[in-house]
Amino acid sequence: MTMKILKLNQRGEVSRSKGFTLIEVLVSLVILAIGLLGIAKLMLVSSHANDSAYLRSQATALAYQMLDDMRANRQAALPPASSYNTAAAAPVVFPYPGVACVGTACTGATQVALYDLFQWGMRLDANSGLVPAGALPSGRGSVTTVTDANNQTTVTIVVSWNDTVAQSTLNVGAPAAADTQSITLETVL
Repeated sequence: MTMKILKLNQRGEVSRSKGFTLIEVLVSLVILAIGLLGIAKLMLVSSHANDSAYLRSQATALAYQMLDDMRANRQAALPPASSYNTAAAAPVVFPYPGVACVGTACTGATQVALYDLFQWGMRLDANSGLVPAGALPSGRGSVTTVTDANNQTTVTIVVSWNDTVAQSTLNVGAPAAADTQSITLETVL
């Protein structure tokens, strides 16, 4: 008989709670929506930061690639020849005047340097319209060699590119000049 009384008491307590009200459900949906919007913004920023980091790693690889070309053709890279010296290159136009050796073997060290610079320019600029496309949007590069009093030659390679997509999210309100990113590689040749 005591068993029935306990069961009745439990039913009585359960019957008093009627569930969530409509207002409580709406408030929880608003809180959930705000959380999901925050997660979406976080993913957007993360994606742009990842793209920017990818472009930076591509620029670094391209700078080291030019350095390797210079070390392979040291005779043309060192002063007085300094055949690899170039200002921030304009977009590559085909056919490049010094690239007569595309179909055959290049004969002179200077000709090899011109060919290396042409190939490097093609690999830099994704907007060149050439196939295959380069790695960086509006990618440009410059090479400078300087020999000091100790007869050591220092090479400075600068690779720059347009990073507007990432900077518009990561650097809101910055001037348009901040959209151009660059890396500098400086080493003794």
